[in-house]
Amino acid sequence: MSSALINLNRLRKEEIAYLYNHYCKHGHRFIEHPKCISQLGQNNPLCEKLGFLDIETTGLKGTYAYVLSYCIKEDNGKILGRHLTKREIHSETYDKNLLKELINDMRKFDKLVTYYGGDYRFDLPILRTRALYWGLDFPLYKEIKGVDLYSIVKKKFNLHSNKLGVVCDFFGIQAKGHPMNPRVWFGANAGNERNLEWVFTHNKEDVCSTEKLYHKIFEYDSPKNSSI
Repeated sequence: MSSALINLNRLRKEEIAYLYNHYCKHGHRFIEHPKCISQLGQNNPLCEKLGFLDIETTGLKGTYAYVLSYCIKEDNGKILGRHLTKREIHSETYDKNLLKELINDMRKFDKLVTYYGGDYRFDLPILRTRALYWGLDFPLYKEIKGVDLYSIVKKKFNLHSNKLGVVCDFFGIQAKGHPMNPRVWFGANAGNERNLEWVFTHNKEDVCSTEKLYHKIFEYDSPKNSSI
């Protein structure tokens, strides 16, 4: 976790209360001496907030596909996200409300980590496309930083395949307890709740694998702080 400072408006109410009610070595409240916040180390509420993002969709192109589920995992914390409901699919609102929630959750983080999700790849371009399709306020350039682990794997290692499952297996990371198959995929697309839950579980497994992979490989390169 970085010690970089973030905007105060991204702090939760309890974090602001901590800064007001606790004092630095100079006897001032942290809210008055923000530079002293580094004393808090890993408990620093102004640390850069890191999230691990992954999505599942009905297809590969945002003009014809929609998002079935999303997950953003806090670094060593809880997972935000959900899957579509049968009602959303059958009412033809599809991923509109899910994307509103996703965008709101994205803005809780300073940096989002993906695997094959950056520029010219999958997750973020399709999310941006779907958001604009619905007229939603997707984060703009430089609003949130992004790191794509696929770039590090491709640049620094020489594996027979750079698929997430293969890379995780190489590094001893357990992954894909709920693999995809056509029956599950078609059922989820049709709004079957059991299959949608399977897709969401698969989604959560992928985002947990992405987090573990990040902590395995990030020291082999200096991830560029590019915009999502």
